Amino acid sequence: MARLRDIVFDCANPAATARFWAAALDGCAVAPYDDEELARLRALGIADVEDDPTVLVESSRGGPRLWFQLVPEGKSCKNRVHLDLSVTDREAEAERLVGLGATVRDRYPDHLVLTDPEGNEFCLIDEG
Repeated sequence: MARLRDIVFDCANPAATARFWAAALDGCAVAPYDDEELARLRALGIADVEDDPTVLVESSRGGPRLWFQLVPEGKSCKNRVHLDLSVTDREAEAERLVGLGATVRDRYPDHLVLTDPEGNEFCLIDEG
């Protein structure tokens, strides 16, 4: 049987988008850059981790990792898949995420639809 390992986001700025999601999600962080990874990037001609074309976000709780990969084309339509985030206070969490760079797109009685800085949709759903 297959197991979910990674959720991959195509984006124009992987480092910034990864930092947004690492800050947005409880227990998540951008994977640290060790000497081997820095050497790999230098071999590709990349001197600054801000220019890394693939950035990984890991959870301290396990579960799927989030990969952010550079693609040449921009987002052109609604996501076919999106994340639903469970929260205890939708409005407070929306305000926090907007402070990180998200945008509230739609409000519904039972959830909010937001977009991350790259325009990827996600929802805030009440826990329970």
